[in-house]
Amino acid sequence: MRAIHNIVILTGAGLSAESGIATFRGPGGLWEGHRVEDVCTPEALAHDPELVHRFYDARRAKLDEVVPNPAHQALARLDAEWKGGLLIVTQNVDDLHERAGANRMLHMHGELKSALCAACGDSGEWEGSLPPESECPDCGSPALRPDIVFFGEMPYHMEVIERALADADLFVSIGTSGAVYPAAGFVQTARHHGAETLELNLDPSAGSSWFGETRLGPAGTLVPLWVEEMLAGQA
Repeated sequence: MRAIHNIVILTGAGLSAESGIATFRGPGGLWEGHRVEDVCTPEALAHDPELVHRFYDARRAKLDEVVPNPAHQALARLDAEWKGGLLIVTQNVDDLHERAGANRMLHMHGELKSALCAACGDSGEWEGSLPPESECPDCGSPALRPDIVFFGEMPYHMEVIERALADADLFVSIGTSGAVYPAAGFVQTARHHGAETLELNLDPSAGSSWFGETRLGPAGTLVPLWVEEMLAGQA
């Protein structure tokens, strides 16, 4: 067995679901009562900016009602105590990893508490509502939008993520569907470079067959147990 020094962790909606944040596709393929195509595509933003901005304003406000759960807290503990390399890559746009205390992490799909200028490309922290045509504090253009990676747009930090996957000894996927690319392909990349692979999920994902091991159950139960196991075994 390859010695584990560098770990890459991918987290998805299943991790934050136990904190009360809706998973991306709920009953009937809806996200908080909306078709994904109506609130998470560039075309939706161009067609109905009021709806898209209201939708993400509501998601941003929801963050004040939720707190990190034991899975977030366990990963923050791993971040603080793991002596080797670690990168937590989250598909989630909430701030629960940060609030739990994680630092070695990236948001590949953007962040609710950030605004992006469609004119100059700069982004920055944002609290409260974000009405359409809000002015960019850097260039002054009335072009601020939610800093969310819509379907059809390139995820953030892909070069950093690909390098980390190439160097990983262990890749762990937590609470993901395994259906949204490019994240769904991370397990294949990690395996190609010789990493061990582990899935922690409530149910088998679309990519479960790619993992060397799958453990099923609630993230709030599985993740703390796995973190305890890793920290107890590190040199």
